[in-house]
Amino acid sequence: MSAGGLGENCQERRGGTVHDLHIGHPLPGNRFLRWLLGAYGAVFLAAAIAPHDRGDWLLENLLVFAFAAVLALTHRRFVFSNFSYLLIFLFLALHAWGAHHTYSLTPLGFWLQDGLGLSRNHYDRIVHFAFGLLLVYPLHELARRTLHLRGSWSYLVPALAALALSSSYEIVEWWAARIVDPDLGVAFLGTQGDEWDAQKDMALALLGAAIGLGLAALHRGKTGREPWELLR
Repeated sequence: MSAGGLGENCQERRGGTVHDLHIGHPLPGNRFLRWLLGAYGAVFLAAAIAPHDRGDWLLENLLVFAFAAVLALTHRRFVFSNFSYLLIFLFLALHAWGAHHTYSLTPLGFWLQDGLGLSRNHYDRIVHFAFGLLLVYPLHELARRTLHLRGSWSYLVPALAALALSSSYEIVEWWAARIVDPDLGVAFLGTQGDEWDAQKDMALALLGAAIGLGLAALHRGKTGREPWELLR
């Protein structure tokens, strides 16, 4: 490897694939990633047993199946850091819990509604906020390690990507409910009578992304290291 091939992330190329040494460790030799995969498998199976509405559960998990397929198919070419995989696991676990009960009927949401005197079950809002908060860092990592973005661009692009993904999800969600089963769509969309539900969900995702990136920047500024180095 030439000196020019040595980058910030110690990259080397083999057969057209970029391997980032000391950052992403493939599944066969990564005990932490195997543990996360097993833990999520247990969470998913538990959530798949007797869900409140099987049709809604299936709709809620269609994009999860697609996302898991993308991660599996690209794993040989790009491996996220363990820290990013942990964030992805936390988000998927929150989603699995919501899909099991349907978002508008999740017990945690009712507990918060009663305890705080809220007008609706806000579990869906929590998960949309978590979407930005937890998934923006993997997007930041992707931007830095594949697009080689630095400085403010490495934060702005992931934030815009999180907003774009959130808005795309709202559109796909609406069309899926409309095409598959309009009656089932009420439970799937989980608007609970709020005509601005989609816009509020996107705003919360963007807020979560801003906070997530702010925390990452704060950690980098104080330690001089990326959060992806926390779990090697």
